[in-house]
Amino acid sequence: MLNLNLSGLVNVFRLLAKPSLCLPHSTASTFNDLPVPLNTAFEGKKVEIKAVVLDKDDCFAYPETNQIHPPYLERFRQLQKEFPGHKLLIVSNTAGATSYDRDHNLAAELEGATDVSVLLHKVKKPGCKDEIMAHFKKHPETQVTHPSQIAIIGDRLMTDMMLANMMGSWGIWIKQGVAPLKEKSIFARFDLRLGSFLLARGYKPSDPQSPFE
Repeated sequence: MLNLNLSGLVNVFRLLAKPSLCLPHSTASTFNDLPVPLNTAFEGKKVEIKAVVLDKDDCFAYPETNQIHPPYLERFRQLQKEFPGHKLLIVSNTAGATSYDRDHNLAAELEGATDVSVLLHKVKKPGCKDEIMAHFKKHPETQVTHPSQIAIIGDRLMTDMMLANMMGSWGIWIKQGVAPLKEKSIFARFDLRLGSFLLARGYKPSDPQSPFE
């Protein structure tokens, strides 16, 4: 099935005006390289992460599968302990994206494999911030009251990191991902070149503003 991302096509034009929108606040080579605790990912900045939005494909799972990549299982379970219950949310542009996963079968399979909630969302990343915030509002036990309390973890600059910056959240880029470079999509390979190009020219994202500032 064709997995067209209209949100991505529309929002890419934002980069012409502000290229830093696609850049991360922190980078980890692989999922296993995420720091513990996660707050320490941001170079000594005062950050209070209360919840995590987690990408799936080429982040913790091999693309087009719904299983945790076995070498990452221990780190995945650590992340669950750090952010229990609804504090950890999977947001994928495949599983749970209702234009692609119309019967929610992929979302159900992924939830069964990970024991983590998968967001059912109409708008794909990077444009689904309202649906993400509605999830946390629905679950007040997460204590999330502002996007700056959320970290977005994913392998794609133009979806995951753009989502983080457009939301006013913290973005952690999984640079290497699961699949080897030769198997990555043309878009993922372009992300790698784009990130290096922008960082070399001094671009950097704005830090999210706390609700108390």
